[in-house]
Amino acid sequence: MKHMAIMVMVILGLVLNTYAQENTRTEFVVHGVDQDAVFKLSDAKGKYVALHFLLKTACPYCMAHTITYARRAEELPDVIQVFLKPDTDEEIKNWRMSLDKKNNAVEEIALKLPVIYRDPEAELAKVFEIPFGYQFHGQEVHYPALVLIGPDGKEVFRYVGEKNSDRFEFDELIKKLTELKESK
Repeated sequence: MKHMAIMVMVILGLVLNTYAQENTRTEFVVHGVDQDAVFKLSDAKGKYVALHFLLKTACPYCMAHTITYARRAEELPDVIQVFLKPDTDEEIKNWRMSLDKKNNAVEEIALKLPVIYRDPEAELAKVFEIPFGYQFHGQEVHYPALVLIGPDGKEVFRYVGEKNSDRFEFDELIKKLTELKESK
């Protein structure tokens, strides 16, 4: 009976350890294409991190989503917004120029757009288990997604869109953060 209790405790310990490891993200580093920007998850300790997994190619919904979040980012000073694209450096630079043009056409005074980080071959999307299989512009890509990592480095929320126009709106993120903070 004693051996059985010890075995149950060992198994329970392994399960809890596995759960803790799965919900805590390991360090990752991503690089901006047209700037010398580098984002390291460990540098964000104590803040929330919103990872925006944007689609490959020139998705107009990705542009609108990025501009909205850039325009309103100061409303959430405890959240670092990280925009990720699986495109090549050149594709991201071209997309960024289109983003700048669209932003300037919308606003009289252009806002400072966020850094767009490169996720080569969507490796980080795979680490975060963002589903693939979405058909977009003749390519199979991952679905658009937002993953929110808490101040302790653990994933606290995720939203995966069903299509390119299905995005987690900024106001929804404000509500979600309020819920998370109130539940503590």
